[in-house]
Amino acid sequence: MAKFFGVKEIRAILPQRYPMLMVDRAQQLDETRYVGIKNLTINENFFQGHFPGHAIMPGVLQLEAMKQLGELAIRPELDPRNELDVYMRIVEKVKFRRPNNPGDRVKIEVEILSIENGEAVIKAQTSNSAGVTCEAKITLTTRPKSGATAMPELYTEFDKNEATPMNVEKIMVLIPHRYPFLLIDYIAKIEGDHVFAVKNLSGNEEIFSQSGDYPVMPESLLCEITAQAGCALVLARPGNEGKLGYFMSIDRAEIFEPVYPGDQLVVDIELPPAKGRFGKGTGCIKVGDRVVFQITLMFAIVDA
Repeated sequence: MAKFFGVKEIRAILPQRYPMLMVDRAQQLDETRYVGIKNLTINENFFQGHFPGHAIMPGVLQLEAMKQLGELAIRPELDPRNELDVYMRIVEKVKFRRPNNPGDRVKIEVEILSIENGEAVIKAQTSNSAGVTCEAKITLTTRPKSGATAMPELYTEFDKNEATPMNVEKIMVLIPHRYPFLLIDYIAKIEGDHVFAVKNLSGNEEIFSQSGDYPVMPESLLCEITAQAGCALVLARPGNEGKLGYFMSIDRAEIFEPVYPGDQLVVDIELPPAKGRFGKGTGCIKVGDRVVFQITLMFAIVDA
């Protein structure tokens, strides 16, 4: 008989809690295939900031839902004692195909392709009644539940100062993201096609809501932080006034280290001028002198 997971069983396995738990129910179909559902309601807190007046489920939260269903599937193999942090080490071949809106019921599907050498590779997709909304290939693995061990360096060239080219008010003129889904605090530098943006992480943020007193940044949101920084750069260019930037795909993203409350994330992304509506960018996130994340992504610029 196929194994069923209600919210009680899901919470016993997954550490995510409100507002970051993205699976409401799940079922094991066979040895390698799992299906889940995420019901969308306007009461979801992310709809308040993505976007006001035109609510859309963030694409990266579809990715997060895939990751969580995948974790539900592979945790018994990779972490049978439920003691470790299961995280996305690599995300690739991600395509955001159509939106999910309040009232949609999001179907999450995961197929385990392999489990070996402490890593699980899964193929996943989300869909609603209109069809597939997102698809991805994800490599999951484990790491100890560690934490910050030192004070951060104060103050660096990336800290906010009188010469900061773009504060959060200017960013909000360019991009439609708002609390709780505006994930960059300011633009520290613009050097040609390069932008350096900053996100300060605070333990007060809902994104750190996990059980077991282990506040760690979800890897899916590192993708969003980089995309928002790139979007602000592109929409600040002459000719793009009043337009919108859409996150279309992720060729590949790789996570190297966890990040915690108290960290200052410095995003470095290069986005050459797009040829037509579409453009491609590469970027990384640093904490101090350590690269914790890197990504290659695709975006589209459209009329508002």
